[in-house]
Amino acid sequence: MKKNWKGILLTAAVALAAEIIGKKFEIIGGPIVGIILGIIINNYFSISNDFVPGIKFTSKYILQLSVVILGFTLNLNSVREVGLSSFQVTIWTVLITLAAAHFLGKVLSIHKDLATLIGVGTSICGGSAIAAVSSVIEPEEHDLAYAMSTIFLFNVIAAILFPVFGHLMNMTDNTFGLWAGTAINDTSSVVAAGYTFSREAGNYATIVKLSRSILILPISLGYAAVKLFKSKKENNLQNKKIRFHNIFPWFILFFLLASFVETTVNFSPDTKHIFSETAKFLIIMALSGIGLSTNFKKMFSSGFKPIFLGFILWVLM
Repeated sequence: MKKNWKGILLTAAVALAAEIIGKKFEIIGGPIVGIILGIIINNYFSISNDFVPGIKFTSKYILQLSVVILGFTLNLNSVREVGLSSFQVTIWTVLITLAAAHFLGKVLSIHKDLATLIGVGTSICGGSAIAAVSSVIEPEEHDLAYAMSTIFLFNVIAAILFPVFGHLMNMTDNTFGLWAGTAINDTSSVVAAGYTFSREAGNYATIVKLSRSILILPISLGYAAVKLFKSKKENNLQNKKIRFHNIFPWFILFFLLASFVETTVNFSPDTKHIFSETAKFLIIMALSGIGLSTNFKKMFSSGFKPIFLGFILWVLM
């Protein structure tokens, strides 16, 4: 652990700068600023190998910790009524978008892991879903950074355009809340768009979005099961022992446990705000670490097809 501190401190410093800049430009936000700063530093300055272990630790384990802490902000009772009423819309949009990501990824010849990350990021809850699934499928760093960047790009566009179109189409508060909570990727952008439209729409959109976030668990477990199945097939060929605990995303269970704790304890708004802000900073730290691990040229070697895929999935949602 001692050898990790240099990289951890570097990612924390980059994250702090990203958070400050993100507060100045809220439409962009700290997470995407963290990725950009990390990429700039990694590609234009020489980073010593002493920082690498800590950077890798942050991009993986701090990312998982942030997802767990987000669970403490999710009270299952508060989302039950709205969540159940919006479940049919949510589940169909998620399933259709994931299927489209798989199919279009093949059509566009996009790397499977990258197409998967863009699919789950678009269909479930942006960076948090990408964080969860990436810990299961273990993609290349540049694929993870590209997926995050693609998702955040359309988050920015959605936060600006959704309230405009909502008013042009004379949507009610609940209708707009359902639309924004279902179709916008990231929670921060859902909140931004919802409360820009109206306070009531913001409340409704946030609850729909949180109920949609619960799908992180079954989706992640599904990808873990597929990976386990493929590993067992390879085991038959390679005669190597595969252990389930090495593949199972245990942090997802801690995420679920945290949600049950919040439901039982019912934390005060101030306490949940602390959890939310802590998780947000840890996500910025993790994404800064991802940026610091990303080779700029390698990241864009995939061309504009992933962005085109993200655009199609975003329109579909």
